[in-house]
Amino acid sequence: MASRTTAGGKAYLSRPLNVEQIVKEAQNFDYNPLIPLRYWLRTAGLLLKEAEIYEHEGNDQQTYLLLFRHAQLVLGNLTTHPEARQAGNRVRLAEAEKEVSHSLAKLEVLRPRINKRYDRYEQLMNDRDARQAATRSGPKGEAHHRVAEGHSRSPSDPAVAGSPEAVAAEDNRDLAVRLAHTEIKRRAVARKATRQAGISEEEEQERRTAGVWGNWEEAFTKGDSAIDRDTLSRQMQNVRLQVDASKRTGLQTGPPRPSYQSSTSTYPYPTVPEKGVRQPWNHENLPSSSRFQPALVPERPSKEPLRSETPSYNDGPPPPRPDKPNFPNLDPPTRSATTSPSQPDAKLSTFTTFKPSAYLENGTPLRTIFFPPTLRGRFLDLARLNTLANLETCGILCGTLIRNALFISKLVIPDQESTSDTCEMVDESALFDYCDGEDLMVLGWIHTHPTQTCFMSSRDLHTHCGYQVMMPESIAIVCAPSKSPDWGVFRLTDPPGMKAVLNCQQKGLFHPHVESSIFTDALKPLGHVFEAPGLQFEVIDLRPGHR
Repeated sequence: MASRTTAGGKAYLSRPLNVEQIVKEAQNFDYNPLIPLRYWLRTAGLLLKEAEIYEHEGNDQQTYLLLFRHAQLVLGNLTTHPEARQAGNRVRLAEAEKEVSHSLAKLEVLRPRINKRYDRYEQLMNDRDARQAATRSGPKGEAHHRVAEGHSRSPSDPAVAGSPEAVAAEDNRDLAVRLAHTEIKRRAVARKATRQAGISEEEEQERRTAGVWGNWEEAFTKGDSAIDRDTLSRQMQNVRLQVDASKRTGLQTGPPRPSYQSSTSTYPYPTVPEKGVRQPWNHENLPSSSRFQPALVPERPSKEPLRSETPSYNDGPPPPRPDKPNFPNLDPPTRSATTSPSQPDAKLSTFTTFKPSAYLENGTPLRTIFFPPTLRGRFLDLARLNTLANLETCGILCGTLIRNALFISKLVIPDQESTSDTCEMVDESALFDYCDGEDLMVLGWIHTHPTQTCFMSSRDLHTHCGYQVMMPESIAIVCAPSKSPDWGVFRLTDPPGMKAVLNCQQKGLFHPHVESSIFTDALKPLGHVFEAPGLQFEVIDLRPGHR
């Protein structure tokens, strides 16, 4: 829990952070201009994506940290990057600077709210300490004094500081699985409704980063009902109302964008009226015959006697039982990890966030990564032919951020070229385009060692460094099916691993590094990665001939 416990057994909240403390933490990151600019631009985009999720969840402190860090990275570092003057990079940097202007506007809104909460907490603690001081005497006074001192020490992680219900991931795996299933489904409904409302991916992203929609998802996902045409119709109407409202108030950030819905589609999409629900109807425009005329009451039909006889099925045999649908790419949940929809989970609605489950060697907190235990087996099945041919196979671990924890929900197999010792993506942009379209984060990668042992080769270390630059929690899963141990979950140490690999100038595909302890185990109990039985995932194969 984020609250501490006093000597008398009473719990109290940890102290929230003020803006000055958050800014100091936001500026505490390592920038290396030797890292290609494309990785830093991906990192900047990831900061915005995380900030959007924390903002939707009401975590003002972490939202402020991520938005400020994004502004600091783009304006203070990337504009002077050695690759910043290249033609393509100038365009991307201009887009990033435009996003910073939106972030700065949000920071101005968040600043007084954060400081007000901090000042309120300080006032309450001062009042409490004053009351305790009046009754302080002997050993009891010493206990109260220790309690008061405890309030002066606050956690450095804005994601959990001041949170009343932060829980440990290790003790709440079932809760995490239920939460993931609920939230991922809600977001999928939101994306589908947005697309069918005629809002393109580009316009959606522009409006979300500009803050035009505000709490846009909640406007059309309340209730989380089944994904049917009626549900989508209602949600599409709410989306259209949001868009129309922004146009009426002058918040349109660009020219109107055309719908990308195909004109040859035969699906009967429901239409969305352009009229807002709060706009009064002009009754003068109604036909005179329908204006304030009482409806004629029809005659009451006569009752028919109830039939008590048993229905007959002599007309023919009953129809055959339909086959169960087959979803080959979806890992089914276990019974223990699901809850009945008729029984709302009280714990889901009471806790606020997951606590960090581990820390980097430099003290930076690491959020928990939950991954499905069956993912490795599915991946090895996909890689079987390559493994038999002594060729490596790689996959990308994608997922999302929910309540300060990361959930792997997609295993993406990119187009790739393999040898017995290497595996390289052919089209990196196709992977990131897919992730952006599905609102996914890249949380790491998985690959095979068909004949080698389970370890991180020098080539693996350099590959993984690019992932961990973008997100410190990123992991590398190595599968060595012919060896023991046959798998492992790793990350680079920081320090010394990250700096050693980033500063490495050695040539050649494989080479030794003089530093020891350059990578470490990321799986619990030592690390931040937890297996979560029942967590669903989907396989997306982008290789030609496998889609």
